[in-house]
Amino acid sequence: MIEISERAQRHFLRLLSQQGTDGLSIRLRVTSPGTPAANCELEFAEPDELTGNEWTIVCDGFDFHVEGDSASWLEGASIDFEPNATGGQLNIRAPRIKGKIPGEDAGLIERVRYVLEAEVNPKIASHGGRVSLLEVDANGVVVLQFGGGCHGCGMVDVTLKHGVEKTLRERVPEITEVRDATDHSGGSNPYYSKKEGQSAMG
Repeated sequence: MIEISERAQRHFLRLLSQQGTDGLSIRLRVTSPGTPAANCELEFAEPDELTGNEWTIVCDGFDFHVEGDSASWLEGASIDFEPNATGGQLNIRAPRIKGKIPGEDAGLIERVRYVLEAEVNPKIASHGGRVSLLEVDANGVVVLQFGGGCHGCGMVDVTLKHGVEKTLRERVPEITEVRDATDHSGGSNPYYSKKEGQSAMG
């Protein structure tokens, strides 16, 4: 499933020994799998932090765990450690974690969802916002739900029209309109408040 070079194993063992905790292991997970925002995250794991659904690779002197849901995305992955003058660089190559860009033959919903995950959500995540797809109707009208910092945000119309809709229509030409189905009156933590028209964060 995943190949860990001897140099990488020695690097992990060194890191683990510096922690001074018995039974400590390394755990790898994939965040946002199947999208261009996909990333590998490594963390120390104590025995009671393991859920039991991990895949375990027994290395020389320690266990390396792969989170169960992440395993299928790490097919053909490799981890290596390249020493250099300042210490070294850990390289994780995981060719499948970003998934495949939906082709021309993919359904409209699949292509819209991919653009939202790949381009739109990474941009508005800095505001603590998130957009999810509710539906695409037969006329090419996309209905979205805004959440997080976009919920109740006074600038959401601008975000929708100039950001989200523009991006979606450029990438998926069949879209005729983008609508916001969110009830913004109840937003608990908007990034921009309607009254002041400035950032609620500062």
